[in-house]
Amino acid sequence: MKGIVLFDGECNFCDKSVQFIIKRDPKGYYNFASIQSTLGQDLLKKYNLDSNMDSFVLIEHNKAYEKSAAALRITKNLRWCWKFLYPLILVPVPFRNWIYGVIAKNRYKWFGKKDQCVIPSPEIRKRFLD
Repeated sequence: MKGIVLFDGECNFCDKSVQFIIKRDPKGYYNFASIQSTLGQDLLKKYNLDSNMDSFVLIEHNKAYEKSAAALRITKNLRWCWKFLYPLILVPVPFRNWIYGVIAKNRYKWFGKKDQCVIPSPEIRKRFLD
């Protein structure tokens, strides 16, 4: 079963993060959906998450992970050295999520907002769910 990454479709930083994952996920383990999409909203509802989520969400093995837990779990399936970030999961959650929260809170200010999405190649487009 593949993992599904939910992301803010209006956020430049989130878009760059998705592109980062795609480049380092040669096996295509992750599929993607924007939080704003119908599927994204349905998955948030299914896992009792806030519909105005400002976090990456990873759905994997019928569980939803958010914030730093999602980001670190994603690294487990990426190419070579990125896997070595996963042990940071041992850092206490409040500290990890505080750092994550600072970035999430300032992402539009620091990285801007998108007016439109980049059109991916047909091969990559298949990994984006409606």
